[in-house]
Amino acid sequence: MNLEQADPNDLAVLRAAFAVDDGGQSALGWEAVRAFESEHRIVLPEPYRTFVAEITDGSYSGPPDYGLVGLVELPDGWEDDRPRRDLSRPFPLTSQWLWEDDDSEPSEETDLIMDGVFDHGSIVLGTDGCGMYWHLVVTGPHRGHVWWITGEGATPFGAEFGFTTAEPGFLGWVKHWAANKPWFDAA
Repeated sequence: MNLEQADPNDLAVLRAAFAVDDGGQSALGWEAVRAFESEHRIVLPEPYRTFVAEITDGSYSGPPDYGLVGLVELPDGWEDDRPRRDLSRPFPLTSQWLWEDDDSEPSEETDLIMDGVFDHGSIVLGTDGCGMYWHLVVTGPHRGHVWWITGEGATPFGAEFGFTTAEPGFLGWVKHWAANKPWFDAA
């Protein structure tokens, strides 16, 4: 997973998956991407970075079920009373955490970690509805990985984490969707 430079073959896969052939009109452009990165003190991981700059910024077709939201957007249903998102703060997890199954008493520390999972170190790619969101981690040890975050817990996406046979990262996530595979297809 190369997070620093876009591979032209990867970009061709993304173009085909989203059937984008508008000459870049639906893309943000490099100036807007660099401004977003500067404002948030991050560098987006490749190939997502080039995808939004040159191919398209969001799509009505999936992934996820309700489409891919634009870089500066949040999906419908995102709670307005959530804390301010800080993309430069590292994403707090490196392995699956199902807080609903956690038998320990809820604490202020647990609440802060949960807020961080939703609001720090990732951009929201979209929703599958019912409080289920797909995030792309932009800072921290899991930079470049896609996570499925719900009200019950958070799970990294990619074969190396179990649950799926997909390649990790944004490209693997899109390829898995484009092949019409269920998200969690590991036996």
